[in-house]
Amino acid sequence: MNKLNKLKKDKMTKEIAERLIQASISMEEDILDDLQTQHQGLSEAEAKKRLETTGKNEIAHDKTPAWYIQLLACFKNPFILILLFLAAFSYFMDDDIEAVVIITTMVTISVIITFTQEFRSSRTAEKLKAMVKTTSAVTRQSAQKEIDMELLVPGDIIHLSAGDMVPADVRLLQSKDLHVGESALTGEAMPVEKLDTIPRGTLKMYNKPHNKPLNALELNNICYMGTNIISGSATGVVLSTGSDTYFGSMASTLVGKPPLTSFDKGIKSITFVLVRFMMIMVPIIFVINGFTKGDWWDALLFGLSIAVGLTPEMLPVVVAGNLAKGAATMAKNKVVVKRLNAIQNLGAMDILCTDKTGTLTQDKIILEKHLDITGNENKKVLEYAYLNSHHQTGLKNLLDVAVLEHAELNQITGVEDNYIKIDEIPFDFNRRRMSVVLEKKGNGHTLVCKGAMEEVLGICSYVEENGAYIPLTEEYINKVQSLVDHMNHDGLRVLAVAVKHSGAREEAYGVADEKELVLVGFLAFLDPPKETAKTAILALKENGIEVKVITGDNEAVTRKVCKDVGIKINDLLLGSAIDELTDEQLAEVAERTTVFAKVNPLQKARIVRVLKSKGHTVGFMGDGINDAVSLKEADVGISVDTAVDIAKESADIILLEKSLMVLEQGVIQGRITFGNMIKYIKMTASSNFGNVFSVLVASAFIPFLPMLPIHLLIQNLFYDISQLSIPWDRMDKEYLRKPQKWNAKSVSRFMIFIGPISSIFDITTYALMWYIFSANSIDHQTLFQSGWFIEGLLSQTLIVHMIRTEKIPFLQSRASAPVILLTALIMGLGIFIPFSSFGSSLGLEPLPMSYFPWLVVTLLCYCVLTQIIKKWYIRKFNDWL
Repeated sequence: MNKLNKLKKDKMTKEIAERLIQASISMEEDILDDLQTQHQGLSEAEAKKRLETTGKNEIAHDKTPAWYIQLLACFKNPFILILLFLAAFSYFMDDDIEAVVIITTMVTISVIITFTQEFRSSRTAEKLKAMVKTTSAVTRQSAQKEIDMELLVPGDIIHLSAGDMVPADVRLLQSKDLHVGESALTGEAMPVEKLDTIPRGTLKMYNKPHNKPLNALELNNICYMGTNIISGSATGVVLSTGSDTYFGSMASTLVGKPPLTSFDKGIKSITFVLVRFMMIMVPIIFVINGFTKGDWWDALLFGLSIAVGLTPEMLPVVVAGNLAKGAATMAKNKVVVKRLNAIQNLGAMDILCTDKTGTLTQDKIILEKHLDITGNENKKVLEYAYLNSHHQTGLKNLLDVAVLEHAELNQITGVEDNYIKIDEIPFDFNRRRMSVVLEKKGNGHTLVCKGAMEEVLGICSYVEENGAYIPLTEEYINKVQSLVDHMNHDGLRVLAVAVKHSGAREEAYGVADEKELVLVGFLAFLDPPKETAKTAILALKENGIEVKVITGDNEAVTRKVCKDVGIKINDLLLGSAIDELTDEQLAEVAERTTVFAKVNPLQKARIVRVLKSKGHTVGFMGDGINDAVSLKEADVGISVDTAVDIAKESADIILLEKSLMVLEQGVIQGRITFGNMIKYIKMTASSNFGNVFSVLVASAFIPFLPMLPIHLLIQNLFYDISQLSIPWDRMDKEYLRKPQKWNAKSVSRFMIFIGPISSIFDITTYALMWYIFSANSIDHQTLFQSGWFIEGLLSQTLIVHMIRTEKIPFLQSRASAPVILLTALIMGLGIFIPFSSFGSSLGLEPLPMSYFPWLVVTLLCYCVLTQIIKKWYIRKFNDWL
């Protein structure tokens, strides 16, 4: 997404927010007039007309390209394009069919593997992107009916009830006991109470410019698209649909080309280094050969074969193979990898930003404590709360469900059999409490009240302490308030429980009877952390990853969860302060801050963006609508099994297990994948540099080509085949303990220092063939070329074992069986070729047996010298792979 588009979309989101605020503070009649609708609903003709104007009620999303577009995209790799150019040149200018076949084989293998993996993963993503088709209850032409959610238009009168997903942005006209779950949109774990009235003081606050601005996501008479009805019912008017909703505006930011990730930038920088090196060295070799040999055409063909040799043509194959192997391994651990590149980004990640609700926590309310007024656990308090929740009629809210489940765990169930329900005083939003009246074996009536702390405390005249009823004095009020404040500070939501005993009576009970109650205790609720959250965060920390919490929930709840899961709060930044900071200031603050609370979706994405600007590889883990933009902005977006559809669509990786420990396994797999990729790049780069250096020396002093172009192609193909086993190689444990990132400078330095080692032994091989075996004339050039062909291929293949580890190969660190077997096979084939008829057709000849002791000594010396320089290099630069 370019900067202009981003500004446009940010402006659109602000306009939508302003529109929602205006609708919230407007009178019902004014809203209906603005939308040109009425309580009886729209006519079908008018609805159809509006549908043509506004479009279907669906959010914007990227479309998966056709298979042939995906296939063509696989050819965009610069190395593939270079090889195709060289193949075309070889065919049209020299009619070299063998070279064309070899180069085409390399390209075909690379493209097929890359396309297969990308096509398969995109098809999986398609299934995850599909939105669930739902219907909505609407009133049209005074008749209520169900229609497809996609057919809703602004001005429709809709009806909401428990279990419904809110299908658009809606202004409430009527509501009854309405609780809405907004955790997917705002991060708030607790259900939000919704009313059909304009909140008192809102209009005054809105009209005074010096007052704190209203938050578009905290309007209690607006229901937002993508949220869900927990309890109660309501009627409302549709304000906006599709991309014009708050949810839709967020989704629209997900459409288009995603920002470059750490993987993309790394591959790009490495590619530039290798291509630049090729562009410099090939002309030099061409000119030197042209002047020394006098045959400029042969010099050009030899230069092009060197270009093929310098091209890490198997890089796409090795990268795709490593990523595919990583994806397969992660799939066994119940992790879906939607975008293969994300595996390496996971290994490079040094900061993980995570949402709280549903990610670190279970997104489920539980009853944590049931205390008397002294702050001690009290079974009687739980018993009263259970009787209240059990006997209430209607749909029980999440807090009631938590009480009933906790009572069952504490074996309280069954106590209701001792009571007969006499009456009920239902919950309403003004009182914020509900009461039931019970009778126990003819011993009078007991009114049990449960509700918001301040509301219940206001109707109490006594407290129960150690079985005695004591007047509620100012001292007790302060004591109770202190206890509740302490629990609120710990992120607990507190309800009060009070009772009143009276004689039996015939008259019905009402709100007037809720007075002179006895406060017996408190209920404290929370959204508990996932069982594996603390262990997973500790494991991530040990692996060099800093965890930052970015949530829409409040500060107290966030602090409590962070404490429970072991996240140290260095600094805590609220969303209200973020907008006052420039990107540069926020980047500085974000690096040292571990917790961000009360942030909106765009602020979340901005935090991720500024952390990336400081050179960090940033992961984001979330499961809600409010996380979707951040998931796409991050280098690697991680979602969980219970996430909403748009979060899964935006994510690169989805954890299917509830255990967060699979995240650590994914990080380790990402580092293994990166390690194996960087092995190939450094092996190939250093080996190719050494070969070029050797060719330069040979071109300057030897009167014939040290190796024919076809020899170089065959040698290169064999070496590349030996690399195909790298995805199955293992990495040293020490390497896996810290994040691993692309470093083009490290590759260049490695190439310059390690590459010439092989050249030393190439030159000794020249001397061996020239002086010992007398291959020092054009008549004996095939013997010379055969000797260097074998030594070059074996040393190039052997370097795999030397470079793959910082330790001593074979003794302290051994490659995996596939690597050992394939490299041994290639070395064996390399020795065999000059003795075969195939070798003869290529211009090679059998070598005398006396050559092989010299070969063994050369390779042993090569290994020893490489190991010595390796140790020096690690001490000098504190770097290897």
